[in-house]
Amino acid sequence: MNNIWLVMIAGGLITFGMRFSLIYLFGRFEVPETMRRALHYVPPAVLSAIIFPELLLLDGTLDLSMENTRMLAGMVAIITAWVSRNTLFTILVGMAALFLLNWLGL
Repeated sequence: MNNIWLVMIAGGLITFGMRFSLIYLFGRFEVPETMRRALHYVPPAVLSAIIFPELLLLDGTLDLSMENTRMLAGMVAIITAWVSRNTLFTILVGMAALFLLNWLGL
């Protein structure tokens, strides 16, 4: 049990150290404009890489059918985000849509 805590603390310290060092270095060095523009696209790319497989893959295969409740709830969330521009509202509507679709058995 003590090994688990040691691994968790060490992992947290290593993660903190890596992130802090980059933040500290960005304040010390001039980052080229090309790099700044490229870094602007990192969060959407990472978020897409995490979310789209969850929405579109079912048991490791692509599922674009109308029975895919995750995809349908994701579409509702995308439309909500586009209309409302509110992150919390989008998350709540997407979760409610997924719950409702699963409850209805679609």
